[in-house]
Amino acid sequence: MTGLELLRLFRTKDPRFPAVMITGNGDVGMAAETMKAGAVDFSEKPVGGQALLARVQRALENSQDSTGLSAGRTAAVNHPSGLTLRQHLIMTMVLAGTANQNIVEDIGISQRTFESHHAPIMKKTG
Repeated sequence: MTGLELLRLFRTKDPRFPAVMITGNGDVGMAAETMKAGAVDFSEKPVGGQALLARVQRALENSQDSTGLSAGRTAAVNHPSGLTLRQHLIMTMVLAGTANQNIVEDIGISQRTFESHHAPIMKKTG
């Protein structure tokens, strides 16, 4: 099993699993594929002990931050009180990670209209 296959297996078990990938012969394509698969860091060997420790610590901190962010996203989706249908659609797309410009294009509104919906969404969902 390759490291990338192992990473994908871990991500199916727990998507919040923070992974730091280290390779002996990586390239830009491999780094991009690894990051898309959910690694929080990618490095080539050799990696010094202090550098590795710093990467692992950063991965763990990011994991804790994303857990809190995930809980906040879940709360916002489950409590859309007072949102219009358009605001709920925009909120769902934002929480899914869709870029603002893509949202504007996908639902056919102006950037200014998007912003006029976004501000009340943030206020109403906390």
